[in-house]
Amino acid sequence: MKTKYSLLLVLFVAISSQLSAQQTITLNEARERALSANKDVKKSQLTREQVSYDAASYKSLYYPRVNLIAADYYSTAKGDITISGGHLPIYYYNAEAGQYIPNVTPNADGSYTLNQYADFPDQKKEYKIKNVLIGGIQLQQPLYMGGKITAAYNMAQIGQQMATENIRLSENEVIVNTDEAYIQAVRAKELANVARSYQTLLQELQKNVDAAVRHGMKTHNDQLKVQVKLNEAQLSIQKADNAYRLARMNLCHLMGLPLDTHIEVVSPDNDALADFQVNADVNSSTALRPEHNLMRAKAELAEKQVKLTKSEFMPNLALIGGYNYMNGGELAGKKLIDSGSGYVAVTFKMPLITFGERTNKVNSARAKHQIALLEQQDIDEKLTLQLTQSINNLEEAQSEVALTKESLKQAEENMKQSKQLYEVGIEPLSDYLDAQALWQKASADVVEARCQQLLAHTKYLRASGKLK
Repeated sequence: MKTKYSLLLVLFVAISSQLSAQQTITLNEARERALSANKDVKKSQLTREQVSYDAASYKSLYYPRVNLIAADYYSTAKGDITISGGHLPIYYYNAEAGQYIPNVTPNADGSYTLNQYADFPDQKKEYKIKNVLIGGIQLQQPLYMGGKITAAYNMAQIGQQMATENIRLSENEVIVNTDEAYIQAVRAKELANVARSYQTLLQELQKNVDAAVRHGMKTHNDQLKVQVKLNEAQLSIQKADNAYRLARMNLCHLMGLPLDTHIEVVSPDNDALADFQVNADVNSSTALRPEHNLMRAKAELAEKQVKLTKSEFMPNLALIGGYNYMNGGELAGKKLIDSGSGYVAVTFKMPLITFGERTNKVNSARAKHQIALLEQQDIDEKLTLQLTQSINNLEEAQSEVALTKESLKQAEENMKQSKQLYEVGIEPLSDYLDAQALWQKASADVVEARCQQLLAHTKYLRASGKLK
């Protein structure tokens, strides 16, 4: 008895854990999880972050640069300096003049003869370089760089715009793939429900036929016909369940979940989309597409590249200022340098002769700009074709939903009448079975049409740049 209760307890815990592990996922939740898990989206986000750092780096070039300079120079160089000697005049004090006057006699040619003098010997002074310490601070301020800094900064800003559009492009791709996977799961789930409903009809019919056979009102052949249809329905259920399991695994993969995670999808309200209408003349445009914005930014980037290339051959003007301190060297056994000094300088640089380098580089940049403009025009035409096709597909999907719903109503009415005729013995069993099969096909067609409508709606939003 205890063993029996233990087994029941284990079974209860297993069922409870399975139910708790089951997750119900809506379409929006699937999108959010897929966007969070997708590596391409993460890479695009990191790229935008990296480009923003580049833009900030180029912007800093407008401001002064302050550098700390320090050096320790050591040299074994040494030598001497000789100061030549000679005669030095002797001065005497002139009371009338009130000053000291050299004791010399002027000559007619303008020279002087020393009356009294003292001998001054040659002076020899030794010097050594030894260790010289240099330290200071330097400021550099660009004054005019030919537009190079502005062009580089503008290109970095365009790069930020392109990175943002790349994120949108990656997100759009993820959303479309997620919607396809989700709708595929919904399709399999709904088709399984249709197959089970069809099986229920057949099982009810089987009971009636079995009772009629027991009372001798129907033949065994009728039982076989119903059983064949039941076998077909069971196979349809198995296929739909397998398709649903694979679709859920694919959806788990896109959402970054383990493939064995048990999830259940929620069938979107397809009827809410039945009233959705497309106005191609007013609401439809490719101007919001990330692909359009990317190509436009690429053309702008190529245009800025022309200016950047020109700036390489323009004059460069910069202001440099600073303060240096030096300590070291010896002269006659005493320190030679121990002082600081400030300085200011303006530098100018301009290429004069480049042997065609400037012309060729600028022409090459202009050619790339023209190529970018042609690519932009080409992609815009392709995007317009995609938008037109998506509008057509959505309109056709809406029409198909309306037609399949109407067909389903007719199939339900036909099956109802066929059942009544069969029960009173006017219509053979095969006709009633055909009516049920027709209803099953019409129900499946409605599921297919609604799923295609959902997917066509998503693709239209992407084609018009409105997918979020």
